[in-house]
Amino acid sequence: MGPGDIAVVLVRPSESGNIGAVCRAMANMGLGDLRIVAPECVPDEAVIRARAVHAENVWDKARHFSSLEDALADRSLVIGTTRRMGQRRKSVTITPRETAEYLSGKDGTAALVFGNERTGLTRDELALCTLASHIPACDDFPSLNLSHAVQVYAYELYTALGPPPGKRWAPMDRKAADEVTASVSASLETLGFYKQQGREEQERFFRDLFSRAGLTIREGRYVKAIFTKIAWLGGKNRTPQ
Repeated sequence: MGPGDIAVVLVRPSESGNIGAVCRAMANMGLGDLRIVAPECVPDEAVIRARAVHAENVWDKARHFSSLEDALADRSLVIGTTRRMGQRRKSVTITPRETAEYLSGKDGTAALVFGNERTGLTRDELALCTLASHIPACDDFPSLNLSHAVQVYAYELYTALGPPPGKRWAPMDRKAADEVTASVSASLETLGFYKQQGREEQERFFRDLFSRAGLTIREGRYVKAIFTKIAWLGGKNRTPQ
């Protein structure tokens, strides 16, 4: 399952600004299928587009339904978001990360269902969902803004289902650290830094320092270039004795 197989369903949204912010949250993370069910407000186009901030295309393609059943008719998996548990509600809920991991191993299509900003999903609406999910939050104030909740789920979905991450940072190995250390030490010797004993101790210091700093190969080359330039400038400006 990929991002294109997942729909975000807003049930009875009451704020046009939240709808626009949801569009932006979805676009940030590569989601494009927005479904609006029986909104409690008359969607204000100007407000939605202002809050979408260059994600108006998500709103332009949004589909509108009079019932949640119709909005979910073509979905094979449905995850309802809720912070409430209890009798006649789902007895077990999973986190956004667990939701993303679960969907990453499935085929077919899915929907993430979000309830009204004030009341959430009703028991009957949650009963239409195959799974329930919640965002762990402080017990004193556990309810998130609608668009913020969508952003949390969208991020986890993008991480699990989206394109592979870009080039990762990789620290240089011990051999490369030794080469940088040798170059730095040679530059210091050119400057007359080692007039007394202690070169080996200084080299150990630099080697340990570079290793703990986790410099990349490119950063190591930059350090070598800096010390080489310092040694060259030192020799150029040295007054003959």
